Amino acid sequence: MTTQLLGHGLAADARDSAEGLALYIHWPFCVSKCPYCDFNSHVRESIDQLAWREALLADLAHEAGLTQGQRLGSIFFGGGTPSLMAPATVEALIDAAARHWRFAPDIEITLEANPSSVEASRFADLSRAGINRLSLGLQSLDDAALRFLGRAHDSAEGLAALEVAQHQFDRVSFDLIYALPGQTAADWHEQLLRALGFGTGHLSLYQLTIEPGTRFAALAAKGELPCADPDHAATLFERTQAVTAAAGLPAYEISNHARPGEESRHNLAYWRYQPYCGIGPGAHGRRDGRTTLRHKKPENWLAAMARSGHGIAEENPLSAKQRATEAMLMGLRLAEGVDLDRIAEDSVDDARIAALQDQGLLLREGSRLRVTARGMLLLDSILGEIIRLD
Repeated sequence: MTTQLLGHGLAADARDSAEGLALYIHWPFCVSKCPYCDFNSHVRESIDQLAWREALLADLAHEAGLTQGQRLGSIFFGGGTPSLMAPATVEALIDAAARHWRFAPDIEITLEANPSSVEASRFADLSRAGINRLSLGLQSLDDAALRFLGRAHDSAEGLAALEVAQHQFDRVSFDLIYALPGQTAADWHEQLLRALGFGTGHLSLYQLTIEPGTRFAALAAKGELPCADPDHAATLFERTQAVTAAAGLPAYEISNHARPGEESRHNLAYWRYQPYCGIGPGAHGRRDGRTTLRHKKPENWLAAMARSGHGIAEENPLSAKQRATEAMLMGLRLAEGVDLDRIAEDSVDDARIAALQDQGLLLREGSRLRVTARGMLLLDSILGEIIRLD
Protein backbone atom coordinates (compact mmCIF):
# COMPACT_ATOMS: atom_id res chain seq x y z
CA MET A 1 0.00 0.00 0.00
CA THR A 2 2.30 2.76 -1.22
CA THR A 3 -0.24 5.09 -2.81
CA GLN A 4 -3.93 4.25 -2.47
CA LEU A 5 -6.50 1.50 -2.78
CA LEU A 6 -9.31 3.18 -4.62
CA GLY A 7 -13.00 2.32 -4.64
CA HIS A 8 -13.22 -0.97 -2.77
CA GLY A 9 -10.06 -0.63 -0.72
CA LEU A 10 -8.14 1.38 1.81
CA ALA A 11 -6.99 4.88 0.85
CA ALA A 12 -3.63 6.01 2.21
CA ASP A 13 -4.11 9.19 4.24
CA ALA A 14 -1.68 11.88 5.33
CA ARG A 15 -0.82 9.98 8.49
CA ASP A 16 0.30 6.94 6.44
CA SER A 17 2.60 8.97 4.23
CA ALA A 18 4.04 10.80 7.23
CA GLU A 19 4.87 7.62 9.12
CA GLY A 20 6.07 5.74 6.05
CA LEU A 21 7.35 2.20 5.71
CA ALA A 22 8.15 -0.12 8.62
CA LEU A 23 10.88 -2.78 8.63
CA TYR A 24 10.75 -6.00 10.64
CA ILE A 25 13.91 -8.10 11.13
CA HIS A 26 13.47 -11.61 12.54
CA TRP A 27 16.19 -13.34 14.57
CA PRO A 28 14.91 -16.92 15.03
CA PHE A 29 17.14 -18.23 17.81
CA CYS A 30 16.50 -18.68 21.53
CA VAL A 31 18.46 -20.26 24.38
CA SER A 32 15.41 -22.44 25.14
CA LYS A 33 11.81 -22.78 23.96
CA CYS A 34 9.19 -21.48 26.40
CA PRO A 35 6.20 -23.83 26.86
CA TYR A 36 3.64 -21.16 25.89
CA CYS A 37 5.49 -19.85 22.83
CA ASP A 38 4.22 -20.45 19.28
CA PHE A 39 6.55 -17.91 17.65
CA ASN A 40 9.05 -18.93 15.00
CA SER A 41 11.89 -19.60 17.43
CA HIS A 42 14.54 -22.32 17.37
CA VAL A 43 17.29 -23.61 19.64
CA ARG A 44 20.68 -24.33 18.04
CA GLU A 45 23.96 -25.33 19.65
CA SER A 46 25.96 -22.80 17.66
CA ILE A 47 25.22 -19.84 15.38
CA ASP A 48 27.57 -18.47 12.73
CA GLN A 49 27.02 -14.76 13.44
CA LEU A 50 28.95 -13.60 10.37
CA ALA A 51 27.01 -15.88 8.00
CA TRP A 52 23.72 -14.72 9.48
CA ARG A 53 24.76 -11.09 9.24
CA GLU A 54 25.57 -11.41 5.55
CA ALA A 55 22.35 -13.31 4.82
CA LEU A 56 20.15 -10.79 6.63
CA LEU A 57 21.87 -7.93 4.84
CA ALA A 58 21.15 -9.61 1.50
CA ASP A 59 17.50 -10.20 2.40
CA LEU A 60 17.24 -6.55 3.46
CA ALA A 61 18.78 -5.42 0.17
CA HIS A 62 16.17 -7.43 -1.75
CA GLU A 63 13.30 -5.65 0.01
CA ALA A 64 15.01 -2.30 -0.36
CA GLY A 65 15.30 -2.82 -4.10
CA LEU A 66 11.51 -3.03 -4.28
CA THR A 67 10.84 -0.04 -2.00
CA GLN A 68 13.88 2.12 -2.75
CA GLY A 69 13.77 5.72 -1.60
CA GLN A 70 10.74 5.37 0.66
CA ARG A 71 10.71 6.92 4.10
CA LEU A 72 11.36 4.44 6.92
CA GLY A 73 9.47 5.24 10.13
CA SER A 74 10.46 2.27 12.29
CA ILE A 75 12.65 -0.80 12.54
CA PHE A 76 11.80 -3.71 14.83
CA PHE A 77 14.19 -6.56 15.71
CA GLY A 78 11.98 -9.45 16.85
CA GLY A 79 12.31 -13.13 17.46
CA GLY A 80 13.27 -15.48 18.83
CA THR A 81 15.60 -13.53 21.04
CA PRO A 82 17.28 -10.76 19.02
CA SER A 83 19.30 -9.62 22.04
CA LEU A 84 21.38 -12.73 21.27
CA MET A 85 22.48 -11.06 18.03
CA ALA A 86 25.99 -9.67 17.96
CA PRO A 87 25.72 -5.86 18.36
CA ALA A 88 27.88 -5.58 15.25
CA THR A 89 25.15 -7.39 13.29
CA VAL A 90 22.49 -5.03 14.65
CA GLU A 91 24.62 -2.02 13.72
CA ALA A 92 25.31 -3.36 10.23
CA LEU A 93 21.61 -3.85 9.56
CA ILE A 94 20.68 -0.37 10.82
CA ASP A 95 23.46 1.19 8.73
CA ALA A 96 22.31 -0.73 5.65
CA ALA A 97 18.72 0.38 6.20
CA ALA A 98 19.91 3.99 6.41
CA ARG A 99 21.65 3.62 3.06
CA HIS A 100 18.63 2.05 1.35
CA TRP A 101 15.80 4.19 2.74
CA ARG A 102 15.21 7.71 4.02
CA PHE A 103 15.03 7.61 7.81
CA ALA A 104 12.31 9.61 9.52
CA PRO A 105 14.00 12.20 11.78
CA ASP A 106 12.54 10.49 14.86
CA ILE A 107 12.78 6.90 13.59
CA GLU A 108 11.91 4.32 16.24
CA ILE A 109 14.32 1.36 16.37
CA THR A 110 13.17 -1.36 18.76
CA LEU A 111 14.84 -4.58 19.84
CA GLU A 112 13.24 -7.37 21.89
CA ALA A 113 15.37 -8.71 24.72
CA ASN A 114 15.23 -11.31 27.44
CA PRO A 115 16.28 -10.05 30.88
CA SER A 116 19.21 -12.35 31.52
CA SER A 117 22.38 -10.83 32.92
CA VAL A 118 24.29 -12.02 29.83
CA GLU A 119 21.97 -10.14 27.50
CA ALA A 120 21.80 -7.08 29.76
CA SER A 121 25.57 -6.83 29.47
CA ARG A 122 25.06 -6.14 25.74
CA PHE A 123 22.58 -3.29 26.24
CA ALA A 124 25.20 -0.52 26.11
CA ASP A 125 26.61 -1.90 22.86
CA LEU A 126 23.12 -2.26 21.39
CA SER A 127 22.38 1.36 22.28
CA ARG A 128 25.56 2.49 20.56
CA ALA A 129 24.56 0.37 17.54
CA GLY A 130 21.45 2.52 17.13
CA ILE A 131 18.69 0.85 19.18
CA ASN A 132 16.60 3.56 20.86
CA ARG A 133 13.73 1.48 22.25
CA LEU A 134 13.98 -1.82 24.13
CA SER A 135 11.13 -4.28 24.65
CA LEU A 136 11.98 -6.48 27.63
CA GLY A 137 10.37 -9.89 28.16
CA LEU A 138 10.01 -9.87 31.94
CA GLN A 139 6.73 -11.87 31.71
CA SER A 140 6.23 -11.91 35.50
CA LEU A 141 7.55 -10.36 38.70
CA ASP A 142 6.90 -13.59 40.62
CA ASP A 143 9.52 -16.35 40.76
CA ALA A 144 7.01 -19.21 40.91
CA ALA A 145 5.22 -17.85 37.84
CA LEU A 146 8.51 -17.50 35.99
CA ARG A 147 9.33 -21.14 36.68
CA PHE A 148 5.87 -22.17 35.47
CA LEU A 149 6.40 -20.14 32.27
CA GLY A 150 9.74 -21.82 31.66
CA ARG A 151 11.71 -18.61 31.86
CA ALA A 152 15.47 -18.77 32.39
CA HIS A 153 15.61 -15.69 34.66
CA ASP A 154 14.24 -14.97 38.12
CA SER A 155 12.56 -11.76 39.22
CA ALA A 156 15.73 -10.24 40.70
CA GLU A 157 17.65 -10.77 37.46
CA GLY A 158 14.73 -9.38 35.47
CA LEU A 159 14.51 -6.20 37.52
CA ALA A 160 18.28 -5.73 37.33
CA ALA A 161 18.04 -5.94 33.53
CA LEU A 162 15.17 -3.42 33.57
CA GLU A 163 17.30 -0.97 35.52
CA VAL A 164 20.14 -1.34 33.01
CA ALA A 165 17.71 -0.90 30.11
CA GLN A 166 16.22 2.28 31.56
CA HIS A 167 19.73 3.70 31.88
CA GLN A 168 20.77 2.80 28.32
CA PHE A 169 17.71 3.44 26.16
CA ASP A 170 15.46 6.44 25.53
CA ARG A 171 12.33 4.29 25.69
CA VAL A 172 11.69 0.96 27.44
CA SER A 173 8.67 -1.33 27.39
CA PHE A 174 8.22 -4.66 29.13
CA ASP A 175 5.83 -7.59 28.83
CA LEU A 176 3.84 -9.34 31.53
CA ILE A 177 1.62 -12.41 31.22
CA TYR A 178 -1.41 -12.73 33.48
CA ALA A 179 -4.44 -15.01 34.01
CA LEU A 180 -2.05 -17.77 35.05
CA PRO A 181 -3.44 -20.86 36.82
CA GLY A 182 -4.25 -19.97 40.42
CA GLN A 183 -3.63 -16.25 40.00
CA THR A 184 -6.20 -14.22 41.92
CA ALA A 185 -7.43 -10.75 41.07
CA ALA A 186 -5.63 -9.44 44.16
CA ASP A 187 -2.36 -11.12 43.09
CA TRP A 188 -2.52 -9.56 39.65
CA HIS A 189 -3.59 -6.15 40.96
CA GLU A 190 -0.60 -6.06 43.30
CA GLN A 191 1.82 -7.10 40.55
CA LEU A 192 0.36 -4.57 38.13
CA LEU A 193 0.72 -1.71 40.59
CA ARG A 194 4.32 -2.76 41.18
CA ALA A 195 4.98 -2.85 37.43
CA LEU A 196 3.53 0.63 36.97
CA GLY A 197 5.81 1.88 39.71
CA PHE A 198 8.94 1.25 37.62
CA GLY A 199 8.10 4.28 35.48
CA THR A 200 8.27 2.90 31.94
CA GLY A 201 6.04 4.60 29.41
CA HIS A 202 4.77 1.38 27.80
CA LEU A 203 3.52 -1.99 29.03
CA SER A 204 2.43 -5.03 27.00
CA LEU A 205 0.03 -7.08 29.15
CA TYR A 206 -1.12 -10.40 27.72
CA GLN A 207 -3.46 -13.03 29.06
CA LEU A 208 -2.00 -16.52 28.93
CA THR A 209 -3.37 -18.32 25.90
CA ILE A 210 -2.85 -21.98 25.06
CA GLU A 211 -1.55 -21.98 21.51
CA PRO A 212 -1.66 -25.11 19.29
CA GLY A 213 1.63 -26.92 18.95
CA THR A 214 3.09 -25.66 22.23
CA ARG A 215 4.08 -27.74 25.27
CA PHE A 216 1.27 -26.08 27.22
CA ALA A 217 -1.21 -27.25 24.57
CA ALA A 218 -0.01 -30.83 25.00
CA LEU A 219 -0.36 -30.57 28.77
CA ALA A 220 -3.85 -29.06 28.47
CA ALA A 221 -4.93 -31.86 26.13
CA LYS A 222 -3.92 -34.40 28.79
CA GLY A 223 -5.76 -32.49 31.50
CA GLU A 224 -2.51 -31.57 33.23
CA LEU A 225 -2.87 -27.81 32.73
CA PRO A 226 -6.08 -26.09 33.83
CA CYS A 227 -7.58 -23.62 31.38
CA ALA A 228 -8.48 -20.14 32.60
CA ASP A 229 -12.07 -19.54 33.65
CA PRO A 230 -13.48 -17.04 31.12
CA ASP A 231 -15.31 -15.01 33.77
CA HIS A 232 -12.18 -14.75 35.93
CA ALA A 233 -10.10 -13.79 32.87
CA ALA A 234 -12.65 -11.09 32.03
CA THR A 235 -12.42 -9.73 35.57
CA LEU A 236 -8.62 -9.55 35.30
CA PHE A 237 -8.87 -7.83 31.91
CA GLU A 238 -11.26 -5.19 33.24
CA ARG A 239 -9.05 -4.63 36.29
CA THR A 240 -6.05 -4.22 33.98
CA GLN A 241 -7.80 -1.58 31.86
CA ALA A 242 -8.94 0.40 34.90
CA VAL A 243 -5.63 0.34 36.77
CA THR A 244 -3.47 1.28 33.78
CA ALA A 245 -5.84 4.08 32.74
CA ALA A 246 -5.80 5.51 36.26
CA ALA A 247 -1.99 5.46 36.16
CA GLY A 248 -1.87 7.40 32.87
CA LEU A 249 -1.09 4.42 30.61
CA PRO A 250 -4.45 3.65 28.98
CA ALA A 251 -4.86 0.80 26.54
CA TYR A 252 -4.32 2.05 22.99
CA GLU A 253 -4.59 -1.55 21.73
CA ILE A 254 -6.29 -4.48 23.39
CA SER A 255 -3.10 -5.65 25.17
CA ASN A 256 -0.83 -2.60 24.94
CA HIS A 257 -0.78 0.40 27.26
CA ALA A 258 1.19 3.61 26.99
CA ARG A 259 1.51 7.17 28.11
CA PRO A 260 0.31 9.41 25.27
CA GLY A 261 3.12 9.72 22.73
CA GLU A 262 4.92 6.54 23.85
CA GLU A 263 2.89 4.04 21.83
CA SER A 264 4.89 1.56 19.75
CA ARG A 265 5.04 3.27 16.36
CA HIS A 266 6.11 0.04 14.69
CA ASN A 267 3.19 -1.98 16.00
CA LEU A 268 0.84 0.89 15.17
CA ALA A 269 1.99 0.51 11.57
CA TYR A 270 0.65 -3.06 11.61
CA TRP A 271 -2.60 -2.17 13.34
CA ARG A 272 -3.21 0.84 11.09
CA TYR A 273 -2.47 -1.36 8.09
CA GLN A 274 0.46 0.62 6.80
CA PRO A 275 3.09 -0.98 4.53
CA TYR A 276 5.93 -2.97 6.05
CA CYS A 277 8.77 -5.20 4.89
CA GLY A 278 9.75 -8.33 6.81
CA ILE A 279 13.10 -10.09 6.50
CA GLY A 280 14.60 -13.15 8.17
CA PRO A 281 13.09 -16.61 8.76
CA GLY A 282 9.30 -16.68 8.92
CA ALA A 283 8.91 -12.90 8.56
CA HIS A 284 5.71 -11.56 7.00
CA GLY A 285 5.42 -8.41 4.90
CA ARG A 286 2.72 -6.23 3.32
CA ARG A 287 3.90 -3.93 0.56
CA ASP A 288 2.62 -2.70 -2.78
CA GLY A 289 -0.63 -4.61 -2.35
CA ARG A 290 1.20 -7.90 -1.91
CA THR A 291 1.82 -10.25 0.99
CA THR A 292 5.22 -11.87 1.54
CA LEU A 293 6.23 -14.79 3.74
CA ARG A 294 9.80 -15.93 4.29
CA HIS A 295 10.85 -19.57 4.80
CA LYS A 296 10.34 -20.40 8.49
CA LYS A 297 13.05 -22.94 9.31
CA PRO A 298 16.43 -21.20 9.64
CA GLU A 299 18.24 -23.74 7.48
CA ASN A 300 15.61 -23.52 4.74
CA TRP A 301 15.78 -19.73 4.81
CA LEU A 302 19.58 -19.80 4.48
CA ALA A 303 19.31 -22.25 1.57
CA ALA A 304 16.83 -19.94 -0.15
CA MET A 305 19.16 -16.99 0.39
CA ALA A 306 22.01 -18.90 -1.26
CA ARG A 307 19.75 -20.03 -4.10
CA SER A 308 17.70 -16.92 -4.83
CA GLY A 309 19.23 -13.97 -2.98
CA HIS A 310 16.13 -13.59 -0.82
CA GLY A 311 14.26 -15.70 1.72
CA ILE A 312 10.74 -15.42 0.27
CA ALA A 313 8.74 -18.65 0.29
CA GLU A 314 5.43 -17.08 -0.82
CA GLU A 315 4.48 -13.80 -2.43
CA ASN A 316 0.91 -13.16 -3.46
CA PRO A 317 -1.26 -10.21 -4.50
CA LEU A 318 -3.96 -9.12 -2.08
CA SER A 319 -7.33 -8.20 -3.54
CA ALA A 320 -8.90 -4.92 -2.46
CA LYS A 321 -11.44 -6.96 -0.49
CA GLN A 322 -8.68 -8.86 1.33
CA ARG A 323 -6.87 -5.64 2.15
CA ALA A 324 -10.01 -4.03 3.50
CA THR A 325 -10.80 -7.12 5.59
CA GLU A 326 -7.30 -7.21 7.05
CA ALA A 327 -7.51 -3.50 7.83
CA MET A 328 -10.69 -4.12 9.81
CA LEU A 329 -9.26 -7.13 11.65
CA MET A 330 -6.20 -5.16 12.69
CA GLY A 331 -7.72 -1.72 13.21
CA LEU A 332 -10.53 -2.71 15.55
CA ARG A 333 -7.92 -3.89 18.05
CA LEU A 334 -7.08 -0.22 18.55
CA ALA A 335 -8.85 2.15 20.92
CA GLU A 336 -9.03 4.64 18.02
CA GLY A 337 -10.80 2.07 15.81
CA VAL A 338 -11.00 2.40 12.03
CA ASP A 339 -12.31 4.92 9.52
CA LEU A 340 -15.04 3.18 7.53
CA ASP A 341 -14.58 5.66 4.68
CA ARG A 342 -11.29 3.85 4.06
CA ILE A 343 -12.89 0.39 4.05
CA ALA A 344 -14.66 -1.30 1.16
CA GLU A 345 -18.42 -1.02 1.66
CA ASP A 346 -18.98 -4.69 0.87
CA SER A 347 -16.48 -5.80 3.54
CA VAL A 348 -18.66 -4.99 6.56
CA ASP A 349 -22.16 -5.91 7.64
CA ASP A 350 -23.89 -2.60 8.43
CA ALA A 351 -26.91 -4.31 9.99
CA ARG A 352 -24.74 -6.26 12.43
CA ILE A 353 -22.76 -3.11 13.24
CA ALA A 354 -26.00 -1.33 14.13
CA ALA A 355 -27.18 -4.25 16.27
CA LEU A 356 -23.87 -4.45 18.16
CA GLN A 357 -23.91 -0.69 18.63
CA ASP A 358 -27.35 -0.99 20.23
CA GLN A 359 -25.85 -3.58 22.61
CA GLY A 360 -23.10 -1.16 23.64
CA LEU A 361 -20.32 -3.23 22.06
CA LEU A 362 -19.49 -0.90 19.16
CA LEU A 363 -19.47 2.88 18.85
CA ARG A 364 -19.91 4.59 15.49
CA GLU A 365 -19.16 8.30 15.31
CA GLY A 366 -19.45 9.58 11.77
CA SER A 367 -17.25 7.33 9.66
CA ARG A 368 -15.17 6.08 12.60
CA LEU A 369 -16.00 2.73 14.16
CA ARG A 370 -14.45 1.48 17.36
CA VAL A 371 -15.02 -1.30 19.86
CA THR A 372 -16.15 -0.16 23.31
CA ALA A 373 -14.36 -1.20 26.49
CA ARG A 374 -17.05 -3.81 27.12
CA GLY A 375 -16.83 -4.96 23.53
CA MET A 376 -13.09 -5.61 23.78
CA LEU A 377 -13.92 -8.61 25.98
CA LEU A 378 -15.74 -10.09 22.97
CA LEU A 379 -13.49 -8.80 20.21
CA ASP A 380 -13.05 -12.08 18.31
CA SER A 381 -16.80 -12.69 18.25
CA ILE A 382 -17.51 -9.12 17.15
CA LEU A 383 -15.03 -9.34 14.28
CA GLY A 384 -16.60 -12.59 13.15
CA GLU A 385 -20.05 -11.00 13.07
CA ILE A 386 -19.36 -7.72 11.26
CA ILE A 387 -16.71 -8.66 8.68
CA ARG A 388 -17.90 -10.30 5.52
CA LEU A 389 -15.37 -12.91 4.50
CA ASP A 390 -17.28 -14.27 1.48
